[in-house]
Amino acid sequence: MKFRKVTAAATTALVLSLTATACGGGDGDSESGSGGSDKIKIGIKYDQPGLGLKEPGGSFSGFDVDVATYVAKELGYEADQIEWVETKSADRENALSRGDVKFITATYSITDERKQKVDFAGPYLLAHQDLLLKADSDIKEGTDLNGKKLCSVTGSTSAQNVKEEIAPDAQLREYGTYSECIAGLQSGAVDAVTTDDSILAGFASQDQYKGQFKLAGLKLSNENYGIGVKKGDSETLNKINDALEKMVSDGAWDKAVKDNFGPANYQNEPAPQIGKIVQ
Repeated sequence: MKFRKVTAAATTALVLSLTATACGGGDGDSESGSGGSDKIKIGIKYDQPGLGLKEPGGSFSGFDVDVATYVAKELGYEADQIEWVETKSADRENALSRGDVKFITATYSITDERKQKVDFAGPYLLAHQDLLLKADSDIKEGTDLNGKKLCSVTGSTSAQNVKEEIAPDAQLREYGTYSECIAGLQSGAVDAVTTDDSILAGFASQDQYKGQFKLAGLKLSNENYGIGVKKGDSETLNKINDALEKMVSDGAWDKAVKDNFGPANYQNEPAPQIGKIVQ
């Protein structure tokens, strides 16, 4: 290509124009390795041992963290390129719609109501509402909870489900966090804690609780955990589904289950099929 001769003034103007464009960030492309952002933001829980937990030293652990890390690598990001973002239950849909995170892996049960606002990859885990008991508890059936103290967090539907379906005379104790419920179970202040079995197993697997608790295995509900992505982002959705299928086929999924829930003798369901929701 031939360039016409330009004056010194014109040359100076051209250089300044190019410099301004470069400083302005171009077209906003942020592909990893192309001079743009080399990070990916992923939403998780910070307060669920065995699933999504921020450790005292600042690191992160749990099954959701392991799944998200595997998926991120399949999307082209190493572990040190992940920026973990705390996404509490009430803010998950907003975090995706605002673009605060690329995807969310945070005990995010797939429901028809939520599917109106976000898209879900997966499911990647089938959990069930259950009870956590002391290892020497004589509670064997849900009806044995009648007259006993049952703990769940304030506002949760788990305890109400137990009272409505199997133990109407259970004495409900509502605490601010599941950590408080677990401490109450350990001290004897309550007789049982109820929420998803995966969450209960995560707590029971912690070093300070090993051997102290057991799951009742009641399977009171089906909770299909999915990975939330922004509504309409089919490209990311398809890539995540491919990553989840690979994680199952190469054994990494089974290893993550064992690493995070094994000490609680969690009888997990097999890895669910992508797109198959268990009602």
